[in-house]
Order: sequence, then C-alpha cells, then structure tokens
Amino acid sequence: MQFKALETFLCVAEAGGFHAAARKLNVTQTAVSARIRLIEEETGRALFTRGAGGTALTEFGQQFKPYAEQMLSLWGFASRDLPVQAQNRPALRLGGQLSIWDPLLVDLAVRFEQRFGKLLLTLNYDHDLNMVEAVATHVLDAAITHEKPADRRVTWYALEPELLSLVRTPQADGTNDDDMIFVNLELGEVYQDHVRSAARRASGQTVFLGNCMMALRYILHRGGNGYFPDYVISEHLASGALERVEDSISLPLPMYLVTRGDREEFDDIHSCLVDLRG
Repeated sequence: MQFKALETFLCVAEAGGFHAAARKLNVTQTAVSARIRLIEEETGRALFTRGAGGTALTEFGQQFKPYAEQMLSLWGFASRDLPVQAQNRPALRLGGQLSIWDPLLVDLAVRFEQRFGKLLLTLNYDHDLNMVEAVATHVLDAAITHEKPADRRVTWYALEPELLSLVRTPQADGTNDDDMIFVNLELGEVYQDHVRSAARRASGQTVFLGNCMMALRYILHRGGNGYFPDYVISEHLASGALERVEDSISLPLPMYLVTRGDREEFDDIHSCLVDLRG
C-alpha cells in the first residue's frame, strides 16, 4: 500500500471531503479518488460514505484511521529519523513477555550499551504479545519468555528461573493475615498453580493486576501481599517496607531467551543477561 494513499485518506477524513483534500494536497480530485480506491481495493471495505450531508467515514474507516496514523508515523521515523539515530546501533528489537521483566529489560539495554558501545533499537513491553511467535515472524529479534519454545523457527536458551518470593507490608498490631489483600499478577499457569493457596488465604479481597510495578506500588501504599521477583523487592526488604511471609515457598518461574538462528548479537545479549542476574 502506498503511503501517499494513507496520507490522502487522513487528509480527506480531516478536511471532510475529496475536493477539500485535493486543494490541501495540491492534487486533482481524480488523484484523491484513485488513492482512496487503492486502499478500499486492498482492504475490501469502503472508507467513506458520500451524501447530501457531505463525506463521512464509514465504521470501517473509523477503525482504520488510527492504524493509518500509526503507519505514517512509523514511516516518518524510519525514513527521516532512523538514518540519523541508527548510527552505531544494531537493528535489534528486544522484548519481554511478562511485566516482571520490564526493569530487567531496561538494565539489559544499559549493560549492552556499556559493554559493546551500542544502543538497542527497540525495547518491547507488549505483555499480551506471544514472544516466541513475535521472534519467529521477525517482529522481534530476541525476547525473554516464561514458556518453553516449541517453534522450530527459533533458537532458545534456558536461563536460571526467576525466583519470586511471597512478601507483605508489615502488619499493624492486631492485623490478621487473612484480612490482607493478595495481589495476583496472573503470570501464566506455573505461577497460578503456585499461588492458589496464597490467594485462598486472602479472604478480604484478591486484586488482579497484570503489571508487576503497578502491583508493587499498590501494596506499598495500600498494604497487602503478593509474589514478586527478588531483584525487584530487595531494596524494599532492606528498608523494612516489605517483609517475607514466614513459612512461604518461593516460586521459581521458568525463563528462556529466544532468538532466531541468524542473530549474531544473541551471544552478546545472553552474556549480558547472565552477568546481570549473577
């Protein structure tokens, strides 16, 4: 699809008509119609309705509009900004499947830069994205995931599991364990199987939060308990803001580094990751 067509589509949507868009773009109305028709033929859906009240977006046109804006924005970055910013950067897109690894990805990017003098191009925090599929289909170049890859299109390496500990905010006198809110991060089947007993103990309320750092901030301000990676909570344990729950069993969450066989930077990423995690 031509980017001129996307630009024209957005101009028609903003100007409210083909004629107004043609004037704004300094092209003929026939050219505007041809560009819109190109998108409609490729999508198989009408973008605009024309009537006595003027030109209006169809329901599909309204849904298509934010995608068109994003595609043009990405093209603008790739064609204008990237050639300048990409100097001394490997075209390496790194992602993480679970929110518990957001801070780790940031630390990994910094360590990679310090060790090799290069900046990673992209860090991806789309936690709903299937990271193995994203690597296999070239959306990402490397990713951290908790699911053992079975896709033959990727290469993977098993890392030391991420250790999650059950912690809580210090209890006030007379506070009962059963009254504390349990924050469930919903980090996959292994996690859910492990935390069911802890969730049952939280008779007051179970809060479901998909983001580790949001959940941590929540219980630090509100009070409660939950499973968190040791590297995330170490400072709060040292300061006394959190304490380990007695007789609780830590959760070793599986961790895999996934890439494609053609990525030369895989060993560099792996060495930085192992170094960061001790």
